[in-house]
Amino acid sequence: MTEITGNTGPGLNWLKKIDRVWLLIVAGIAIGAVLNMTQTIASLTFLGEAALSVAPFLILAIGIAAWTKATSVDSLIAKVFQGHQYQMIFAAALFGALSPFCSCGVIPFIAALLAMGVPLAPVMAFWLASPLMDPQSFLLISSAIGFEFAVVKTISAIFFGLFGGFATHMVVQLGWFGDPLSGEAGGGCGAPNVTQSKIQLRFWEDPDRRHAFGSEFLKTTLFLGKWLTLAFLLESLMVAYVPGEAIAAILGDGQAAAIPLATLVGVPAYLNGFAAIPLIAGLIELGMSPAAGLAFMTAGGVTSFPAAIAVLALVRKPVFFWYIALALLGSVMVGFAYQIYLI
Repeated sequence: MTEITGNTGPGLNWLKKIDRVWLLIVAGIAIGAVLNMTQTIASLTFLGEAALSVAPFLILAIGIAAWTKATSVDSLIAKVFQGHQYQMIFAAALFGALSPFCSCGVIPFIAALLAMGVPLAPVMAFWLASPLMDPQSFLLISSAIGFEFAVVKTISAIFFGLFGGFATHMVVQLGWFGDPLSGEAGGGCGAPNVTQSKIQLRFWEDPDRRHAFGSEFLKTTLFLGKWLTLAFLLESLMVAYVPGEAIAAILGDGQAAAIPLATLVGVPAYLNGFAAIPLIAGLIELGMSPAAGLAFMTAGGVTSFPAAIAVLALVRKPVFFWYIALALLGSVMVGFAYQIYLI
C-alpha cells in the first residue's frame, strides 16, 4: 500500500494562487448557468453595459492613482501634520478627504504617525476622512450615482474628519487616550510609506518611476476590476430578484428608521468602497433613500471588516471603540443632514 504524503499536494497549489474574488465570480457564473441560464446571460449583458459606461471614468481614476504613486505626490501628506493642533485637524480632514487611501491602506500611514508622536486628534481626523473619498471614488460615484451625491459624500468626508478630530481633541484634554498606540497593523492595500521622497512630476524621465506607474496602474486595474465585476453582477441579481417595494418600505424616503438602519447594516454588509458604489446606485433605483445610501457608505467605509481588524490590532481598545462610535454617530448625522437638504 502506497503511503500518501504531503508531496502529492503541490499539483493543487495553483488553486492557492487564484484570487478568491475572481474564483467567486467564476464559480457564481458557472452555478448561475446551471440554475438559470437566462438570468446568467442577462447578468453578463448587464455587466458588459455597466463596465462600458464607467470605463472612461475608471481609466482616468486609475491613471490618477498611478500618477500619485509614481511622482511621490503622496509624500506631501506627511507635511500636513505640522503646526498648531487646530490647524492640523483642519488640514488633516481636508487632505484626508482628498487622499487616495482606502480604509485598510491608510493603516500603515496612521501607525507611522502615531509612532512619531503626532497627536491623536489630527491623526483621527485624517483616519476618518481618508477612506470615505478619493479621486477614483469621486469619479466613479459621479458616473454611477450622480455628481451631487459625489459632492455630498466629499463634504461628508471633510465633516467626518473635523467632527472626529475635534471630538478626540476634547476627550484627550479630559485625560483620555494618553497612549493610544498598542501595536502595528500588518500592511494595507496600497498605502505608501511615510517618506520625504523628492517629487518629480515628469515621472516618465525616470525608469524606476515609469515602472512604479505601470505597476500601480496594473495593480489598481486588477483591484478595481474584480470588485466592480462582482458588484455589477450582484447589482444585476438585485434588479432581477429584490422587490423594489421592500427596499422602499424599509429604507425609502420618509422612513424615520431608514438612516439609522442603513448605518447599522452598512458595517457588516459593506464589501469594498468601489464595490459599494454600483450596489448603492442599484438600491437607490429600487427606492432606497439617497440619504440612507450615504449613511450606508460612510458607516461601512470607515468600519469595513478588514480595516476594523487592523485598527483593533493597532490601537488600544478604548481608542478602537471610540473610532467605531465616531463612525456610527457621524454616519447618522450626515445621513439626516442630507435628508433635510433633500426635503
